[in-house]
Amino acid sequence: MKHWFVALLLLPACSSTAQRLHVSDTTGWRELREGSELRFKIEPSNAIMPRFSLEGANGYGFVLDSLGNFYWKPAFDLVDRLEKKKEITVVVQAEWKDGKRTSKQINFTVLHTNRPPVVEDLPVFYVKQSAANTYQILDQYVMDPDGDPIVFKSVQSQLPEGITLNSQGLISWSPSRNQFNALKTNPLTIEFIAQDQPEKAETRGKIKIAQTQLDLPPEIIIVPGDSTVSIKEDERVHFKIYVSDPNGDDNLSSVGFISSDPRISNQAFVLNTPVQAEFTWSPGYYFVDEAEKTRTVELLFFAIDKSNNRVQKTIKVKVADTENLEEKDKFLYTKYRSSLSQAKSLIDQLDDNHEKLNKAYKQAKKGKKNRSILNASLGATTGLAPVAMPNDPQAYKAVSAVGGTTVLTLGTLEATEVVGKSKTDIMEKLKINVEIRNQLQLEADNFARKYALKSARRSKDFDPDRDKLLPILNNQKLVVLELDASKPGIKNYDNKDLKKTFPDFSEQ
Repeated sequence: MKHWFVALLLLPACSSTAQRLHVSDTTGWRELREGSELRFKIEPSNAIMPRFSLEGANGYGFVLDSLGNFYWKPAFDLVDRLEKKKEITVVVQAEWKDGKRTSKQINFTVLHTNRPPVVEDLPVFYVKQSAANTYQILDQYVMDPDGDPIVFKSVQSQLPEGITLNSQGLISWSPSRNQFNALKTNPLTIEFIAQDQPEKAETRGKIKIAQTQLDLPPEIIIVPGDSTVSIKEDERVHFKIYVSDPNGDDNLSSVGFISSDPRISNQAFVLNTPVQAEFTWSPGYYFVDEAEKTRTVELLFFAIDKSNNRVQKTIKVKVADTENLEEKDKFLYTKYRSSLSQAKSLIDQLDDNHEKLNKAYKQAKKGKKNRSILNASLGATTGLAPVAMPNDPQAYKAVSAVGGTTVLTLGTLEATEVVGKSKTDIMEKLKINVEIRNQLQLEADNFARKYALKSARRSKDFDPDRDKLLPILNNQKLVVLELDASKPGIKNYDNKDLKKTFPDFSEQ
């Protein structure tokens, strides 16, 4: 199956608006099955071709060349058969020569694809005369690539008289004398059908039957066959149990298991057929106490026939204490979002303060025309001199007089240089404001992009990189800017607001 589509890279006309990568999903191409091919091409809306790259694609086989050609064929083992589907996230990035960039997070849903069983060449079934001969078809020759349980079915038209094949893959036959003698010159080949469960995909196989003696004791076969298994609390243990009885399936009385830990429910054991069962169990994050570090559980699988003959096999499961990644991811995302919210809050304050400083500078630059300074001073003074007063009735009397000049000066100065703040101080504050704002925007953009994925936030560099924002947020020069202290340090921004300021911000 192939999927084709064309994704357009949309660039807004306004250069100040953040670039965005828009990928439509009108054909439902984001949901695909294991083994199917997905091809598409990302094209820009204009003639300028950016350079494309991927993040978060390690281990999944994504291919994206620099021209935007994308190819992916999910492996058949990507989705577990019990999981049914799996979410895969990849980030597509585009970068132009002028340094502009944009990115888009694409989520794929991969569905499990069931494959039929695989049948290899089986060993010869050697039988003896007038005896109950049995032959067990083992997993090492007939297997399911998806790990599905297999049920065997016979092709009745090819079976000789008296031979039976049960659903477990156990062949039983007691050949007569004539049948046994015929095998000496003409070995018999029979076909069987291997059918997986529950999808019921089928594959045919062949078994050759010849003369010999074969004796199989009762046993339990557990796959995988390790006697000790080590898992973590968030992992799952899965066993397939096959029970064989030389006397036939009808001779079995019961098949089950006993656990040393009562917390393991009986529902973990499912009997698909009287001779085939599955055991599936996941401990959970609270199974092992933190003080213990590990806990070992013994699982005893048994089979009892009608004669009370008992066959059993014990498997030890060692469970290790494991960190709860789900809760850890939530906590790390809270820290990630909180840091960017704090950065945006300061950026918004600095933007508001920048507008106020610009207005103050323009007002200071214009000055105030009506402000004048009047400067008056005495000029040169001649001193004292006698002056005759002719109109005085007392003639020939003299009085003293002061002679000289007086100078009056009227000047106009810029008001900000005389009254209020200097425009030089305002220019210095503008410089500090822009410097802190640009530095914070750069570091916060890098932080938002680097830790957009959950896996990146789990790295040891997350907290040190987060701490790099603190010196900028607590810059000592902020005191000089006299920001409004009544505004809250961190606002409750929504994801849309954060995405507008930091284009690479992740919402998960």
